[in-house]
Amino acid sequence: MIERQQPFQPATSSLVDILDRVLDKGLVVAGDIRISVANVELLTVKIRLLVCSVDKAEEIGLDWWRRDEFLSAGAGEAAKATERLEARVEELEQRLAGNEAPAPQPPRRAGGRLQSGGDRGS
Repeated sequence: MIERQQPFQPATSSLVDILDRVLDKGLVVAGDIRISVANVELLTVKIRLLVCSVDKAEEIGLDWWRRDEFLSAGAGEAAKATERLEARVEELEQRLAGNEAPAPQPPRRAGGRLQSGGDRGS
């Protein structure tokens, strides 16, 4: 018996399949728009668009929405903590530049024993 072959049908993709692939792999669109008159550039608009899932964005190191005050409730507190740390680093750098001794630090515990700055008669 001879079988009839169906004509070749290209695989069709639904919108869901396409979105799934774009979000999984990512899509980058980049372009520049320049407006010039008489070879004088008046305006340049650089467009960079990245479309991907949140998981993919975090995988490639993008997480700006975590620090955005409008999008994240804790972002304001994190920004204040960062400012305090930057101020402390600047203060320490100024002390080092002026060869000032840094303020004494409180003793630290190591292995459950209190460490101090000097030896106590061995």
